[in-house]
Amino acid sequence: MKTIFYKLILCLALFITLFFLYKPQINNKIYKGKEKDVYVSVEMNQEVHQILLDDYLLGVVAGEMPASFELEAIKAQVVASRTFVYSRLLSVDNTTNTQVYLDDEKMKVSWSDHYEEYKEKVQKAIVETKGEILTYQGKCISALFYSSSNGKSENVENYFKGSSQPYLVSVDSHWDQEYDPQFIKKVKYTKAQLNSLFGGSFQYRFLEHYPSGRVKSILINQKQYSGREVREKLQLSSSDFEIVKEGNSYIFVTKGCGHGVGLSQYGAQGMAKEGYNYQAILKHYYQGVEISKNKE
Repeated sequence: MKTIFYKLILCLALFITLFFLYKPQINNKIYKGKEKDVYVSVEMNQEVHQILLDDYLLGVVAGEMPASFELEAIKAQVVASRTFVYSRLLSVDNTTNTQVYLDDEKMKVSWSDHYEEYKEKVQKAIVETKGEILTYQGKCISALFYSSSNGKSENVENYFKGSSQPYLVSVDSHWDQEYDPQFIKKVKYTKAQLNSLFGGSFQYRFLEHYPSGRVKSILINQKQYSGREVREKLQLSSSDFEIVKEGNSYIFVTKGCGHGVGLSQYGAQGMAKEGYNYQAILKHYYQGVEISKNKE
């Protein structure tokens, strides 16, 4: 009898433990309590962390956009970031390849004396856009974004090789030049450095530009490169660049920062400054999309 009694006690204890610790997983979503809190799987330092979606969005805005921006610009970033993470099935890494996430301690360092103010501001943007994502013909879009354009955004197929997307097309973004304090950047390379990077004695000739002004192709030492290839090889801010010779060096002068596809963050700031709300901002940079309510 004692043996049976002890077994019953053990089973009861195991049941109670599982009841309180178990979190059901459904379609890559981890729910807790009443299944209203969505978790994101974030890979950091070769470990996967489960982070509440709203907390993740807070950390992403902290890592991706100046929190000093207008509230409507921040709302646009929140919706774009929420859409991005859903398009990745709630599984991302913590790099510039997806979205940069800052935890609370890093936010305190980044925001310093403005920590409480900026945290409240971003949380307000998250709450006021709760559950909103961008869709095209009923499907979640690839909500690409970047820091600033050269004055126009870019067709997605011109930078990322693959099929075009009707919502990721070149649009006007003249606000960037006014609001991005580092709109123009200069990087200097000696001829010896360029000889080493490209092989042979550095010579170049621009072959073709996209209508946006970004470099489509350039001939360097008799080899053809895309603007993106040169940008990545030389770690330039954008693929809109000019080359100026200065003695035995060459200065690469760029406009804007980032790949130029989708939402321009400084463009969003400029539009918000002019009184546009976040819906108008998003529908400008993502053509033909709808802002839909996702069931979180």
